[in-house]
Amino acid sequence: MIARIFPFIAWFKKYNLAVLRTDGIAGLTVALVLVPQSMAYAQLAGLPAHYGLYAAFLPPMLAAMFGSSMQLATGPVAVVSLMTAASLGPLATAGSEAFIAYAILLALIVGLFQLALGLLRLGLVVNFLSHPVVNGFTNAAAIIIATSQLSKMFGVNVDEAPHHYETIMRVVEAALVYTHWPTFIMGALAFGIMFALKRINPKIPYVLVAVAVTTVASWALGFEHNHKAPLEAIKSAELRDLVTRFNQATANAARHAATRVEVAKQEEGAAKEHGERSLEALKAQHEGTYLAMQIEEDQKEARLARRALRALLLEGVPQADGSLSFYLQGQVPPGSQGDGRAWRLTIGNRPLKLEALTFSGGGAVVGTVPAGLPPFSLPTIELSALGKLFPYAAIISLLGFMEAISIAKAMAAKTGQRLDPNQELIGQGLANILGALGRSYPVSGSFSRSAVNLQAGALTGMSSVFTSLTVLVVLLFFTPLLYHLPQSVLAAVIMMAVVGLVNVSGFVHAWKAQWYDGAISIISFIFTLIFAPHLDKGIMIGVVLSLGVFLYKSMRPKVAALAMHDDCSFRDAQHFGLRQCEHIAVVRFDGPLFFANSSFLEDKITERIMTMPGLRHILIVASGINDMDASGEEALSLIVDRVRSAGFDISFSGVKENVQETMRRTHLWEKIGDGHIFPLLATAVAAIHAEAHRDSSEVNCPLVTVCPIGAYRESEVK
Repeated sequence: MIARIFPFIAWFKKYNLAVLRTDGIAGLTVALVLVPQSMAYAQLAGLPAHYGLYAAFLPPMLAAMFGSSMQLATGPVAVVSLMTAASLGPLATAGSEAFIAYAILLALIVGLFQLALGLLRLGLVVNFLSHPVVNGFTNAAAIIIATSQLSKMFGVNVDEAPHHYETIMRVVEAALVYTHWPTFIMGALAFGIMFALKRINPKIPYVLVAVAVTTVASWALGFEHNHKAPLEAIKSAELRDLVTRFNQATANAARHAATRVEVAKQEEGAAKEHGERSLEALKAQHEGTYLAMQIEEDQKEARLARRALRALLLEGVPQADGSLSFYLQGQVPPGSQGDGRAWRLTIGNRPLKLEALTFSGGGAVVGTVPAGLPPFSLPTIELSALGKLFPYAAIISLLGFMEAISIAKAMAAKTGQRLDPNQELIGQGLANILGALGRSYPVSGSFSRSAVNLQAGALTGMSSVFTSLTVLVVLLFFTPLLYHLPQSVLAAVIMMAVVGLVNVSGFVHAWKAQWYDGAISIISFIFTLIFAPHLDKGIMIGVVLSLGVFLYKSMRPKVAALAMHDDCSFRDAQHFGLRQCEHIAVVRFDGPLFFANSSFLEDKITERIMTMPGLRHILIVASGINDMDASGEEALSLIVDRVRSAGFDISFSGVKENVQETMRRTHLWEKIGDGHIFPLLATAVAAIHAEAHRDSSEVNCPLVTVCPIGAYRESEVK
């Protein structure tokens, strides 16, 4: 019982210093990849970079301790990070305090959902996400993730559009006007280092090397170059007016939003006191609607001003006191000399401080990373937010677990260890729950880091404990070294990582298996791209299509007419072009017989009666019927009555045990009769052939002329 509750106890059976050393090296190796990756993935999720380190601290250790896989490396991953950003985008501005709070709450909900599935032994629910849907979504997600980093690679800033492809078009337009080439070169350099080192030897911590080299280069070259100046330093009236417009619009939006909160409280109070349709409640509702429209107008005004400000490039002119005056490019007065840099006003979603505007003349870096452990606390739980977050949490839970379990299964096949999917759900759930207490956002198993863990020789989950301890050391002592890490390098890390997610052969393989699986995969891919950043819509379309195909196939299973083949086996007459007996219809039903398809079997039997003028006996091969409900039993009973009342006979062969039990309980067995139910198809044909062919004019019946009855190969009914 103790071992079931605490699976990590099994690690220490036959544990020794040699195993400890191997696990320690493996854990350190994974940490060298995890630290830069986690920071990059946090920014992909719309969070400050150091929240990736928080997500890389507790979750790897907890997932290993309470999971069943010895080598699965848990932490921030690309797809889950992208889903987090997509889920929270409609609720708050990326990077804001509210956004961070929602991300941590989302991790808690994801963890609780996964833990509940694991404890209830419901790991099979992940099968609702079929492989074609996941393949289509993953390929689309890889493209979305990679293209979402283009703005950081080119060093441009644009506002998010309602659709991802529109945002990318804005990025391309901005890059055509202005690209910060030092930023692009830093990203390209990191990409080149990672690609080259990975080709030379995959065991080299190529991500860490690229990050270290570019960070040192950024520090040495003064890659970041910011300057603080008051509004008066701007010598362009147009630019000053835009700054004023932006500040007024953002301030108005904040003021109206605060008023909207108060009005919402008044509306709720009026509804409770006077009723929802009372004059007081309707008045408050009307005022709230007006304020919501006003906020939308304020945000639109701020967005237009921000876009205009970001499009303007400035030239800095040094003054005698060492300060800079800023002019629009091409408008520097004669006799003044610019400093040679292209300056841009740094602008976000909050009002600008007019006494200390920030001008950027260099590239973007990570900046200050808080040192020390995150504050441990229970996430703020808002009941209104729970309902909005739960659907996204369920999708993230299933996607994350599916990714983790597929990786764990692949490694278990190589190592020979026993894998328990439900225990893995418990491990992933606890990692997200307790990780949320340490300000982590949702995490999952990582394919790339798990492969590194396996290649490094990890023998137990202790390697993940060493990974967490290494991240702890980084948080405590080495965060100042991360200040000069270029943002474009983190973008390159993400783009390098998602290259492996692109799997075009998956579409081809699905199409070869079944054309409709290939179609579902392609449709999921296209709609995920179209609806991005609302990724849940692409997944739901794929799931609905998969369930639709499943239901259609279940409602219309294959009903094959069997005939004798030259190899003395019964095969599908239509598929192999075989001649059928004129008097005996051998019918095989492939699938469970239940309410959704019982009438379909009736229709097929009726079709045989109508199209076979010489029919005398119907033989139903029931070996494919593995289950039967009340509707299916009722349909069989009606078929027996109708066939016999029409002057034909009917028999069954190969009835499975559970179907036999249903037939006996409902007395259908007695209605059919013991003499009309046979264990084998060959036995049934031998028993009914003579009677069905009495006074027959059929010449060379294929049931006896192709092969003698005694030569039938019962094991090959196809």
